[in-house]
Amino acid sequence: MGMAVKEMMAKRAAEEIENGNVVNLGFGIPQKVVNYIPEGMLVFLHAENGILGAGPMPAEGQEDKELIDSGGVPITMSQGASLFDSADSFALVRSGQLDITVLGALEVAENGDLANWMVPGGLIPGMGGAMDLARHAKEVIAVTMHTDKKGNPKLKKRCDLPLTALSCVSLIITDIGVVKVEDGGFVLTELFEGHTVEEAIEKTGADLKIADNVRIINYDAE
Repeated sequence: MGMAVKEMMAKRAAEEIENGNVVNLGFGIPQKVVNYIPEGMLVFLHAENGILGAGPMPAEGQEDKELIDSGGVPITMSQGASLFDSADSFALVRSGQLDITVLGALEVAENGDLANWMVPGGLIPGMGGAMDLARHAKEVIAVTMHTDKKGNPKLKKRCDLPLTALSCVSLIITDIGVVKVEDGGFVLTELFEGHTVEEAIEKTGADLKIADNVRIINYDAE
């Protein structure tokens, strides 16, 4: 049985992380990225509630209710991890210390605008730290399905939902492939095995340029 789609998306996002990076992982699929960081690579995972050096989820039965991420999910701490208050945590973010943040997305516009916090009529817990992460991280990677549950494109010419931050996303990883945001437009650079350029074009709500050499990703063959 092949790797699940969301796991493939998380694994591809992990390829963007380099040794020594300070990285924040959002809720949902981005949380899975920690499982694909190569063993031996030194990465400092940040959680907004005040942790630098967060580790993966603990084994079942080994959870510590005092040790959670900003979404209330049990985590572990890597050797050398540090704890601090929320003010220091956001000072770290706002001062540009984050190399990468990997966030979920409801919509991404072709100029890199991100909408990921509110669906009109739905439960609205608030924007949280997403606006700070998206605005101040050196690289913002959006990980999202290419279309919503009704088949509507999530990669669009302009976002219709309330924005989280302007012109912030540089890379989008979907269940179809990888799209870069370059010069105010979308460029398809990679496809997951089983998907086609034509499908990507059809399911994108904006012009989609195609890179010269599109990589075909097949983790099951590795």
